[in-house]
Amino acid sequence: MVFAHDTEIALGTAAALVNTAGHDREGLPDVAALDAFFRAYGWTGRHEHTEAELRDVRALRPRLREVWYADEDRAAEIVNGLLRECNALPQLIKHDGEPYHLHSVPRDAPLHIRMAVEAAMGFVDIVRSGELRRLRICEYPDCGNVVVDLSKNRSKRFCDAGCGNKAAVEAYRARKAAALTRPAP
Repeated sequence: MVFAHDTEIALGTAAALVNTAGHDREGLPDVAALDAFFRAYGWTGRHEHTEAELRDVRALRPRLREVWYADEDRAAEIVNGLLRECNALPQLIKHDGEPYHLHSVPRDAPLHIRMAVEAAMGFVDIVRSGELRRLRICEYPDCGNVVVDLSKNRSKRFCDAGCGNKAAVEAYRARKAAALTRPAP
């Protein structure tokens, strides 16, 4: 494990949230999709199931995405801004059978606030450890999704939307095509 468990979860969830704002599709088209995201990523606490909540969560995505493109100073500025605006107060909390981990806002805070602070706390560890390069953009052509590389050797190149498989299939087909066009010995 490279970072603390809750940091890894926060970073992965932040990436997944950012990636719901796709180039050609809306990954959170309605409240039901937000409900599914809430469940899939293990969120607990307040969840209003409203269009207003959905708008607030969607509005957070561009700000989080900016961290992937930021240098260290700009990333720290974004993170500090999120933590200040959300009145974050880190505390060790134990709940739902989980060991102690950090919560920085109450569980009854609005969902977009909790999402912002959880992401910011994950980014804190990335910036403090000098590992901002672990935040990348998917290398598959025209993808644009964000990637969190938590591998020990910093080798993750593709997002979790199947781009690695697409790249492997394309490379295989290119090798097969090249083998067919080679002259016989």
